[in-house]
Amino acid sequence: MQFDKHPKACQVFNEIDKNPQNYLIIHYSCESFYDITDGHTPRITSIAIYSYDTAQTDSFSIHKTAEKMHISISDIETKYDILEKNMLSEYFDFVKEHRSYKWIHWNMRDINYGFKAIEHRYEVLGGKKPVLIDDVNKIDLARLLIQKYGVHYIGHPRMEKLLSLNKITAKDYLKGAEEAESFSKKEYIKLHQSTLRKVDVFANIINRCIQGTLKVQTKWYDIYGISPQGIFEYCQSKWWFNVIYTILTLLIGAWLGHFFI
Repeated sequence: MQFDKHPKACQVFNEIDKNPQNYLIIHYSCESFYDITDGHTPRITSIAIYSYDTAQTDSFSIHKTAEKMHISISDIETKYDILEKNMLSEYFDFVKEHRSYKWIHWNMRDINYGFKAIEHRYEVLGGKKPVLIDDVNKIDLARLLIQKYGVHYIGHPRMEKLLSLNKITAKDYLKGAEEAESFSKKEYIKLHQSTLRKVDVFANIINRCIQGTLKVQTKWYDIYGISPQGIFEYCQSKWWFNVIYTILTLLIGAWLGHFFI
């Protein structure tokens, strides 16, 4: 029921606000699923990890790895396997040092796109057994927003429409089709910039959720649910209700005090 989901989601955002040092935001870019004809899993081009506490971002990318190995961008395609493996090795070294953190992501839930996809790519490339993040430490922001605001809080594609509604600058942000085109054109730096931008955007959305300023398209009853509990919770979120409640509490207290004198 929505009246159960909403307060639980609010509690998660409250925990992020109280303990920002425990939270990381992750996103990655990869080869398009739809352009693959030989059955291999999508190649990963870049990973960005944003510290919610410090706003600092660690990133791992094909072109940065190539630069360290003194391989030119024009030669990346012919050496992609070794570059991707080395990039993922650096990523898993980072994961090993931050396993206990909470990892906030957007729809990174399965072997097609998610933590499992990254782990699978590393093993396919001959990497040693990858360090796994416990599922309990993964927070799907996409699902969390639905829990907080209801399933109809924004139309599809949700992220792009949410950015537009809230007037969040989308500089360097690439949509799915644009990412696929950039990969086919070997525009690895452009893909990396988009990945960096997206973790910053996610942090912006989280900030607005915490502050109560995120604009959504659902009505109050979609958010809180139509039930006595949901209605009461909705009223509690309004300043006028708290004022009236406080005044009534004082008046009743004063009346009872006078009555029993």
